[in-house]
Amino acid sequence: MNGRTSLHVLSDGTFKVDGGVVFGQVPKGQWQEWLPADRRNRVKLGLNCLLVSIGDQHYLIDTGGGQKLSPTLRDTYSLSTSQLLQSLKSYGLMPQDIYGVILSSLHFEHTGGCTKLDRRGDLIPTFPKAKYFVQQAAWDEALSPNERYTDSFSPDDFQPLFQRGLLEMLDGDTQLSPGLNLRCTGGPSMGHQIVVFTHGGERVAYLGDLVPTSYHLALGCISSSDRTPEVTLDSKRKILNEATHDGWLLVFSHGTKDRSGYLENRNGRPHLRSVELQ
Repeated sequence: MNGRTSLHVLSDGTFKVDGGVVFGQVPKGQWQEWLPADRRNRVKLGLNCLLVSIGDQHYLIDTGGGQKLSPTLRDTYSLSTSQLLQSLKSYGLMPQDIYGVILSSLHFEHTGGCTKLDRRGDLIPTFPKAKYFVQQAAWDEALSPNERYTDSFSPDDFQPLFQRGLLEMLDGDTQLSPGLNLRCTGGPSMGHQIVVFTHGGERVAYLGDLVPTSYHLALGCISSSDRTPEVTLDSKRKILNEATHDGWLLVFSHGTKDRSGYLENRNGRPHLRSVELQ
């Protein structure tokens, strides 16, 4: 393996979620100035994934919404046609080239592209040669979610991986490769993890649902669907302080206008300097 590294933000398209759920305690009069709601009170969010290449090893962080949801659920979330494989192809990669898939959580909008239906209608891994890395706590919750989170998980996304021995269960912070680190945050879901990668002398952080959009950089802006919002708050404060101090490049899993950028301190207030990580 050579020492070259590269990073690319990939899109699997978009989906829509109720704005009140997305922004929690933030009043609608405020969040609607950020993202206008449709007639069903839904705001459009991105399905962003991150491709990390370390030499000839290619890691994919999250897999978007995929193509398997029922027509009813696709309408509920206004889920666009999956674009992930086409995005990969634009960088000269095929599904079999992916070495590892890192899942920030097992929520369907992060795992939908993990599996697909073959010509016989059977569920198979989308990335057949990859190991899929997930926290044990995330797996445990996905197997038996409580009544609040039943609709957050789709077993078709991850059970076929488990049955084929492709799931790699982790227990806490993990280094997968030199410079590629997974950090547990909890908060949005049990076992939620972010990815921090050292690239070209700087750190790049894929924040998952901890900070899903640039609007969630405000500490008090926390989704009402978060499993443990006080844990989210504590983790956000710690991670964003570190990111500001050390100049991290942040990648937002559900950003649309701003998918990545640097968090800077301007006159004592946080400010995002948006950059497009192609």
